[in-house]
Amino acid sequence: MFYIDLFAALDRFHVQYLLIGGLAVTLHGVERATMDVDITVALTPTNLNALIATAKELKLSPVLPVPLNALKDIDQLKKWHQERHLEAFALRTADVAGVTLDVLLFPPIEFEGMAQRAVEFNVGGVPVRTAAINDLIALKKAVGRPVDLSDIEHLQRIKAL
Repeated sequence: MFYIDLFAALDRFHVQYLLIGGLAVTLHGVERATMDVDITVALTPTNLNALIATAKELKLSPVLPVPLNALKDIDQLKKWHQERHLEAFALRTADVAGVTLDVLLFPPIEFEGMAQRAVEFNVGGVPVRTAAINDLIALKKAVGRPVDLSDIEHLQRIKAL
């Protein structure tokens, strides 16, 4: 299964990542359908190289017409973020139609702080590092799409329990 293989590879390559987005909301207890996987990562050369190694093993390729190694050029990523409003570097697999791994490059919350507050779920024997509920709420407020506003309501209910 792609999702388990992805998280196992992220763990095996020691990628510092956090699951965010719809799958993270689901792991926290909200029934939500999504096919893509949204993560954010520590933007360090070592970590980006580990992410690229993971992508190569899983045969993931960029959705943009750029080489996979563009993912390790932090200055270029910053330039694309500022000039082209690139929020996420999307990777896809040819094996599963419609599934992308979206890597949020510059989240509105500092990665290190989110990593300290992260929750780890065990999914099929694989650890999945997931953003905490408060961080998910903050990330979703920053985006503000209707689905995000709905997720916020559900996460706030879960948080209140």
